[in-house]
Amino acid sequence: METKRTLGHTGIGVSALGFGCWAIGGEWQSVDGQPLGWGKVDDEESVRAIRRALDLGVTFFDTADTYGAGHSERVLGRALGKRRADVVVATKWGNVFDEETRTLTGADDSPEYARRALTASLKRLDTDHIDLYQLHLSDADPARAAELRDLCEEFVREGLIRGYAWSTDDPARAAVFARGEHCAAVQHMANVLQDAPEMFALCEELGLASVNRSPLAMGLLTGRRRSGQALEAGDIRSRPPEWLKGFEDGSGADPRWLARVDALKDVLTSDGRTPGQGALAWLWARSPRTVPIPGFRSVAQAEQNAGALEMGALTPGQVAEIDRILGR
Repeated sequence: METKRTLGHTGIGVSALGFGCWAIGGEWQSVDGQPLGWGKVDDEESVRAIRRALDLGVTFFDTADTYGAGHSERVLGRALGKRRADVVVATKWGNVFDEETRTLTGADDSPEYARRALTASLKRLDTDHIDLYQLHLSDADPARAAELRDLCEEFVREGLIRGYAWSTDDPARAAVFARGEHCAAVQHMANVLQDAPEMFALCEELGLASVNRSPLAMGLLTGRRRSGQALEAGDIRSRPPEWLKGFEDGSGADPRWLARVDALKDVLTSDGRTPGQGALAWLWARSPRTVPIPGFRSVAQAEQNAGALEMGALTPGQVAEIDRILGR
């Protein structure tokens, strides 16, 4: 398997595996107290994990200004330090938050806010440019998004960003951003349990990279979750919002989803892989444009995720077997 990817037509090269930096933002919440992070986090361990990932060949890190209300960007910036030039940094904008109280307070799709948000992200990340700047409002108005796409082209001309993308699961919305010269990717949900055929087809047709969030289905595909296993109070999965599938309020993972994970175990763990490594291998087999971005909170998780790169993609036969098991 080719272990490198190019982000669209930008010429920006990345490892075929990226790391998602949502979890390392630590705890934050909505105004009504809904947890939006993954629970408590050890910043020093996060820094060690990022540096270990770099040593293992991971060169793409995806965060957002709102993760931990600015905290994830600060931790990533500190961890990269002098190695900033060796990596491709992606972040997102569109959500409004209070850093002091670590609270998400709303959303703002105005061009004025986009510039303010970019300036703030550059400062927190301690860098002079963002490699991939992504709109974080998945259902923003397409006409407004076209305006923001043109603004992103201005940011490119000013040297503040190198490329941009929309984080959305709607192919029609993704296509609006794709009309811009420096649109490099679309970030969308995709994993072995939640295929995204229309989005993969769009990326192929328009030459975009497919950055895959939830590649491990919020941890279900690691094989470590059990039915009835409660989650800590500050973990978004303990009180899942409407869009978060596979978890039930207060009681942990949905047994029906766990049954599907168990049914796939033999295929995913073929050739000595862990279940999570098999899930990443499925995404690489699904499309040559995929860049899955699993989350991590420890050096051990970083090593396990990065280990998937050595094993490469699943075979067409294994992919067909998964489709058969899931009735696709």
